[in-house]
Amino acid sequence: MKVTISRKVHFNSAHRLHNPAWNAVKNEEVFGKCNNPNYHGHNYVLKVKGDIDEETGYVMDTKVLNNILDREIVERFDHTNLNLDTEEFRDLNPTVENMAVVIHELISKQIDKNKELTIILHETERNYVEYDGKI
Repeated sequence: MKVTISRKVHFNSAHRLHNPAWNAVKNEEVFGKCNNPNYHGHNYVLKVKGDIDEETGYVMDTKVLNNILDREIVERFDHTNLNLDTEEFRDLNPTVENMAVVIHELISKQIDKNKELTIILHETERNYVEYDGKI
């Protein structure tokens, strides 16, 4: 039986979407207001899929999942400027797509390899991406 558990965690980070190889006009055309150094709040939901463990009845203990999320994501990215304060986005444009991939890489190291990890990262109530690590 495959079951999905989810843990919703909120973090807020500043970012600027910008391609340094482009001029200001093209950056404005492509990224619009996101090219300005404005703060954008991000909320994400982590889903872990897997078989229910017969001994515990869990897919994964949500306390353990919460500790991983706090340590790897919230402590690392909350109230930071992603472009300036983090190694992960120093040379990587912090789009919500790139953020989902980076978060997946950080979390997948902490999750049992038999589980299917999907990162759902909400930039706004209407805009979000999903990334499951598959090519």
